[in-house]
Amino acid sequence: MDHSAPGRMARVLSFPRRHRVFAAAFAAGALLRVVTMLGYGPAMWFNDSYEYVSVALHPRPHPIRPDGYGFWLILLKPFHSFALVTFTQHLMGLATAVLIYALLRRKFALPKWGATLAAAPVLFDAYQIQLEQLIMSDTQFTLLVVAVITLVLWHRRMTWRMGAVVGLLLALTWLTRSIGLPILVLVLAYLLVKRTGWKPIVAVLTTCAIPVAAYMGWFASAYGKFAMTNSDGLILYMRTAIFADCEKMSIDPYKEVELVLLCINDPVSERKDYAQWYLWGQGSGDGEGTGEVLHRWGSVKFTDITNEAASAFAMRAITSQPGDYLQVVLRDFLRSFHWARPRFPDAATYNMYEFKPYYELDSTGNPKRLPNWPSYQGRTDTDAFAYEQGPPETRIVSPWAEIMSGYQKVFYLRGIVLGGIMLIGLYGIAVRWRKLGGPVILPWLGAFGLLLAPAATAEFDYRYVLPAVPLACIAAAITLRHGVTWVRGSPRRSSASGPTTPPGSGSQPTTPGEATRS
Repeated sequence: MDHSAPGRMARVLSFPRRHRVFAAAFAAGALLRVVTMLGYGPAMWFNDSYEYVSVALHPRPHPIRPDGYGFWLILLKPFHSFALVTFTQHLMGLATAVLIYALLRRKFALPKWGATLAAAPVLFDAYQIQLEQLIMSDTQFTLLVVAVITLVLWHRRMTWRMGAVVGLLLALTWLTRSIGLPILVLVLAYLLVKRTGWKPIVAVLTTCAIPVAAYMGWFASAYGKFAMTNSDGLILYMRTAIFADCEKMSIDPYKEVELVLLCINDPVSERKDYAQWYLWGQGSGDGEGTGEVLHRWGSVKFTDITNEAASAFAMRAITSQPGDYLQVVLRDFLRSFHWARPRFPDAATYNMYEFKPYYELDSTGNPKRLPNWPSYQGRTDTDAFAYEQGPPETRIVSPWAEIMSGYQKVFYLRGIVLGGIMLIGLYGIAVRWRKLGGPVILPWLGAFGLLLAPAATAEFDYRYVLPAVPLACIAAAITLRHGVTWVRGSPRRSSASGPTTPPGSGSQPTTPGEATRS
């Protein structure tokens, strides 16, 4: 193989010819993203979007969520273009598909059509494309997670240098979304089980710890607490608020006044069935159905004092009512596997994930502007205008908007199909139980954790499902690899779609997963 610069360039240029199926799927996915940008420019908006923009305008450690995505907006700020932001996010989505295809082809010897099929949900799912058009961190997070899993599975004998790269990516993952911490733990456990050696593990820990510790030090300089956020306890509180019964929690009203202040007077049977109300909803919490009790603590919710009190309350509720807690976690976890997409947690949130071919109108009959909520040093709408240096509202343009709206009604990964994909991966772990699941276990547990964590610590939301999909597809594809080779017949016939052994492994066919690691 020619390893010179001209040789590498020639291979890159010949990629579409050598991988026609994936190239065609990639081109179609790219075209859908172009149509989206034409129909819904410069960007689409979610409630959380404005806080990211505020961080980009006024850099500071945010009390609710880490600033990883805000740093990305800061890098792009000189261009004053949300269209550029969404363009880079569409590139991230396409890059995620490329990583899936490359891993499954090069390291697990899937046929080209099989590797393309595993990447198809990322390329074609309408909600994935819509999420890339939103000013949100999820697309960046998905790419980082898939990149980490790809590198770990790609390098059976990881060097300390590659471990340093993985650690840096894990740090960026953690700084983008707090759920990056369990991903770090999962990767370290996998490396330990696979006996990778102490040098790469130390490199992973070191290069992950340095940026994260620096960020936590910055956070401490602003809030007096060495942490990533002041929100983890409050978010767990909202998870438990829908079932927490203070009469069952043995709270001492004289010694635990802070827990008494967090008790909800409404009967459990009359509470709202979506947890976010108890963190974001408006009300006095007086027992008259208004629900949200955090206003008792004052206008500022996200402080270390309220966060610690909320965490203590939530843990007391979980330990006092473990059955009720498991019931709400299971209910939210199973929402990921419905055939349709129920309007949850509420219609307003559900609609933010929809391609609408028309403008929403305000009370005067004019298109709605961005909300003018108070922000750190201004308002949400003026912050967005300052970043864009022009009108930031989504412009709905025909016929592109109608195309994507119609497309979304049909082309998305049904929850029940995702459940089937997860079961295939689980089967792959079961048949490799002597080897602790082999290479299947890392992406499968990653997908399972990304689906379970929101249900266990916050609440189900559709955008939390999408980052799990690529990992679930990788796990299922590795599981099915042996079956695909066997069905196609002899090794010679299988080679028509791709090698049955990885490069450099000899001429004998291998069993699935053992192509690179088992």
